[in-house]
Amino acid sequence: MNNVITCIYDLFVDGQEGQEELMQRVTRETPLTYCEDFGMMLPLFEEALRGKKTGDKFDFRIGCEDAYGPYDTDAVLTLDKKLFYNGDGEFDDERVVVGQMVPMQTVDGQIVRAMVVEITDDKVTIDLNDPLAGENLHFVGEILEVRDATEEELEQLRHPHKCCGKGGCRKGECRKDEQKNPCGEDECGGCGRCG
Repeated sequence: MNNVITCIYDLFVDGQEGQEELMQRVTRETPLTYCEDFGMMLPLFEEALRGKKTGDKFDFRIGCEDAYGPYDTDAVLTLDKKLFYNGDGEFDDERVVVGQMVPMQTVDGQIVRAMVVEITDDKVTIDLNDPLAGENLHFVGEILEVRDATEEELEQLRHPHKCCGKGGCRKGECRKDEQKNPCGEDECGGCGRCG
């Protein structure tokens, strides 16, 4: 059964002197919505909410090993600043800013997000760890809605767009231009890989 879950929550992490700190607040104005069993959420997050009904409250913890893993110091890299030049051959100081996430492409073509940690005259240090790596997570929240997924939603999740390999595509956002969109598709949801 593919339920679509909409919920709100406060996410706490371990803080100083044994006190928890609020890391994230998901509110009624911008709730979280996901479809079960499509790998959209941490497995233990989905498991904790499975079977809940509209109006149910929840309060559960996920240890860092079952969440985003321990913090990996090897995932902090110092790279040549030239890798962050824009199309004009200049450093992209509008996009590459300390504290901001930037998209990076791995050697096998995957797009990953990295936090910019430091910028010097000739180097940029990035952190590829998830921002929640090394954190024990404590979720406290409420289910706003549980409903069956529509056939359209399920189709989109089962068959991500051929052009970008991602879901969330909308008609007319890809260009049928060999340089911008070599696959020739005309539906893309702004993944950035089609132009």
